Amino acid sequence: MLQNNELSAHDPCGQTPEIVQKLASVLKQRGQMMATAESCTGGLIAGACTDLAGSSDWFERGFVTYSNAAKTELLGVPAALIAAHGAVSEPVARAMAEGALAHARAQAAVAVTGVAGPAGGSPGKPVGTVWFGWRVDGRTLSECRRFDGDRAAVRARTVAHALGRLLALLDAPP
Repeated sequence: MLQNNELSAHDPCGQTPEIVQKLASVLKQRGQMMATAESCTGGLIAGACTDLAGSSDWFERGFVTYSNAAKTELLGVPAALIAAHGAVSEPVARAMAEGALAHARAQAAVAVTGVAGPAGGSPGKPVGTVWFGWRVDGRTLSECRRFDGDRAAVRARTVAHALGRLLALLDAPP
C-alpha cells in the first residue's frame, strides 16, 4: 500500500476542473468515451466530469455501487471476490473498472473503492484508504493510496487522483 499523504502530480487537489478539461480534450482527440465505477465517492467523479458543458461528447456513464450487492449486480464483480478480499481491495477495484467497461459503451474507465470515514476503518484498512482501478488501452491498472483529512477531504483527493491518473494513462503511449 502506498502510504503517501503528499499531493503528487496526479493528485493536485483543487485542480479538478482543469484536469477534467484536459481529460475531455484527450478523450475527444482519441474518439473515446469514459465510464466511472464509484463506491466511496458516491458519484463525485461522474459529477466532476459532467460539470463540464459538453461532457456527453466523452462521458458515457457512471455507476454508483456503494453496496456490495450493487458492485455484483451492476458491474459483475463476483460476490466471492468481495467475500475473499473485502470491498476495499485491489481485486475489487480492478473488477469494478473492468465491469464498468463491460457494461458501458466506453473505452476507458476509472473505479474507486475506499474508506472515506469518519468510521469504518480497521487496522489493515484505516480511514483514508482508497483502492483505484483504471482500464485503458486494454490494460487494467490499480493503486492504493491513503489520504489524510475528514470525509470531504478524502473524497475530494480521491476524485482528483482518479481523474489525474486517468489523464496521465491516456496521455502516455500504451
